[in-house]
This record gives sequence, C-alpha cells and structure tokens, in this order.
Amino acid sequence: MNITCDPTIFTIFGGAGDLAWRKLIPALYDLSCDGRLPGNLAILVVDIAEIDTEAIKKHLEDGVKKNSRQDHYEKNNWDRFAKKIIYQRGDFTSPETYRNIKGEYEKFKKEWDYHPHIIFYMAVPPTLFSVIPGQLNNAGLSADREHSRLVIEKPIGYSYDSAISLNNYLRSNFNESQIFRIDHYLGKETVQNILALRFANPLFEPIWNRSFVDYVAITVAEELGVEHRGAYYDRAGALRDMVQNHLMQLLCMVAMEPMVSFDADEIRNKKVDTLHAVRVYSHDEVSKYVIRGQYGPGEINGEKVPGYREEQYIAEGSDTETFAALKLYIDNWRWQDVPFYLRTGKRMAAQTSEITVQFRNVPHQSFPKEDMREWHSTRMIITIHPDEGIVLKFQAKRPGPLLKLRPVDMRFSYRESFTRPLPDAYETLLWDVMENDATLFMRADQVEAAWRILMPILEVWADNPPEDFPNYRSGSWGPEAASLLFGSNGQKWPVPVKLQG
Repeated sequence: MNITCDPTIFTIFGGAGDLAWRKLIPALYDLSCDGRLPGNLAILVVDIAEIDTEAIKKHLEDGVKKNSRQDHYEKNNWDRFAKKIIYQRGDFTSPETYRNIKGEYEKFKKEWDYHPHIIFYMAVPPTLFSVIPGQLNNAGLSADREHSRLVIEKPIGYSYDSAISLNNYLRSNFNESQIFRIDHYLGKETVQNILALRFANPLFEPIWNRSFVDYVAITVAEELGVEHRGAYYDRAGALRDMVQNHLMQLLCMVAMEPMVSFDADEIRNKKVDTLHAVRVYSHDEVSKYVIRGQYGPGEINGEKVPGYREEQYIAEGSDTETFAALKLYIDNWRWQDVPFYLRTGKRMAAQTSEITVQFRNVPHQSFPKEDMREWHSTRMIITIHPDEGIVLKFQAKRPGPLLKLRPVDMRFSYRESFTRPLPDAYETLLWDVMENDATLFMRADQVEAAWRILMPILEVWADNPPEDFPNYRSGSWGPEAASLLFGSNGQKWPVPVKLQG
C-alpha cells in the first residue's frame, strides 16, 4: 500500500457543519500529521454559509484543537494543512455551484499536470442525498469511474422501499463501484480485528459455531441523550438510527462465513449472505422477540437529566423509541438455534460498545457444587468503546489446599499492546476512500437486506403505539422487559467489562 495517496480533491458538501468540524477535518488533519496525505491535495469546503475562506479555516481549526488525536496542537502543522482548504459558497440545488466545483477541478488538474481523484462527501441532511448526486452527474463530475467517488452517511433511506429508491437514484448517477456508504463503526480497530481474531487464529474459528456457542450479545449503549439531534432523532428512533446500520454491521462481522480472500466484494458478499440468513419475523412474532423503550428523567454520573419528551426539538408526547432490544436467529448451518441478542439505547448506565460470545457449559460437571459457587461459563468479550480490546473469561483454581474454582480474565488491550495511538475510525475510512478500497463500506444489497429484517418491527410499532412510555429511567440499563428476551434458561445480558482501571 502507498504511504500517501494519489493527488486528490476532497470536496465536502456541508463543510461548515458539525460533522466536518468534529470528524472529517480532524481526521484529515491527523492523516496529514502522520504524513499520509498527498502533497497535491485540495480540500474544497462547500456550504451555503455567508463566510469567507479565512473565517471557515478559523472555525475548522477550533474543531481540530478539540477533536484531533494528536498529543498536542502545533500551529505549524495546522498552517501547512490549512493551505489546502478552499471555501466555496454555494446552493446545493443550483447548477452554478457544480460548475464552480468543476472549474476548481480543471484548475488543479492543469496545475498539478495530473488527473486527480475527486471525492464528494455528503455531510448534509438526508433530504439532499437525492439532490447532490444528480447535480454532480449533470455537471459531468460522476462520469469518470476510476477517479470520481461519492461518500454518503446514514441514514440510507427511512424504510426498505425508500432505501431501494435512494440506491436506485444513486446508481442512476454514479456506478455502484463509485459509491461509498460509510458506517464509522467499521473503521474502528477492534471491529476490524474481529476478522483477524477469527480467521488468523486456529484456536477460535473451530469453536465459532452452534456446537460450542450458547449465545451472542451485542450492546451499544450511550450515556448521552439526543443532544442537538432531536429533530432528526424524533423521526428516526433507535431502530433506524443504530440497529439498521451499526448493530447489523457488528452482527455480520461476528457471524459471517470465512472469506476466500480480502477482496472487497468477497467480504461484502459474506456479509450479505449473513443478513439473508437472519430470520424475518412475522407481525405476530414481533412482540415476542423485540422490546422498545424510551428514557424518562434520571441521573447520569450524579447529574439530573431530563426525560426524552422534555428534550429540545422533541414532539410533545413523542412515541419515538430511544431503546431497542432484539433476539435474532441466523438460519444456517453454523448458527442454527443460537440466539443473537442486540441492545442499544440512550441515557444508559454506561457508555459502552461490546460483543459477548458466550460458550456452552461443559457437557458433564464433575466438580462438587460447593466448589463452584462463583462458576461462570467461558465467554469472550470484544470491547469496542470506550476501550478497545478482547477479554477471555474462564475458570481457574483458587490458590490453596481446596479445589475451588473462580472466573479469571485473559486480556488483550490495544492501549497496552501498541504504543501508537489508535487512529479515529474516520481516518481509516477516509484513507480507504482515497485509496478506492471499498472493503469497509456497505453495498446497496447489504443496506436493503438489513432494512428487510427490520420492516415487520417498524410496521408493528407504527400500528401499535406504546402505552408505557417513558418506561426506563435515565442511568439504568433500559426497560425491565428487555431481560425477558432471555426467557428462563439462565441467560442474561452480560455486565459490561472495563479493560482499563
């Protein structure tokens, strides 16, 4: 792989907005500090804001100071990087905006004496996803399949039908190979490390199946409420905002079959196969396998916080769910009858993202019951946030004359094993876009397959408004009904682990 990419024009629609300020520009800046950006790079910030280039640079510099992963801010590094930023004010619906972009492209192409890559990143509201690609196509900016790329953030549609419609629109203006549907969870090192864990180590893959695995639990919990995203979130909810993309991606990484190679489409084919095998519930089954919730007032880290319905931009008496828990089954030879539990929520007891693989108990227990009071089945926990690593919990004998067992941990921590700071997920993904590597990005059929699984749930919820919202206290682990998904078989939601401290 190249240390740096080929000459590139990185165009950010909505570049004066929050995503560019928090994630995109800091990620590009960090890549620059690592010497991984090409010398011939232009960052074209396009927005409607009445502001000049120097003012936008100052605004973005503040974002870098707050959000860069560098140990300390160095003004010289920023000044070198900021020279690459150009601000272009423009209306996203106006053809003139795209003619101006094309003019910048032709200018740099001539100046560099090179055919640069041109990346169009839509850091804009979803309503513009069906505007910008067509305008780019009309301006002749999508025709070059080798050099022109489009990056789109979630949500990809609001339902199965709308996702198909949006994907068809995108492909009518760009080739599928040019479209990069980004999910920042796939840029996280631990998520990528799932493939290495499974397929580079002969110890794990032979037991990664229904014969040895009791269940898999995936939790993505947030302490934050909706913050400034209330207007968007109240139309989306937890199922659309988190489960359809992030949690389904994690499920695919855990459950997919081995790939033949690291070719992008080979890996994405395996993920799509997994989603096609997920059991789609009938309307009558939804209440048995899916739980929803909404947070009420409570305390987070000792501070009182309001309930969801009291948050800014939330409709009075809103029925939008802020918590969702699902029990899913994957109907194939590897995973038949192994439950996959997915849980996500806002204003939860802790900020954590992790995957637990619970292994089956030994077939015959020869130890006396009094020696097994602390017994827990063997489990592997893949921690994604806030710490990144892997914990294997198993049984060991306590020191002393008696044979008493207790669970112990075997830990791998990125922070302890590698001295280099972990790159932000957006660094990884933006680099891959510039390298034209689609491995970590979603294909149209994968997005549609995930929507297909969730549509019966959304339809049942739409027809049956909740009668008990809010039904969990802020600072808790969600509604009590979520524990009922495990039934009476002794399974339960795992307690999140702490890798550090």
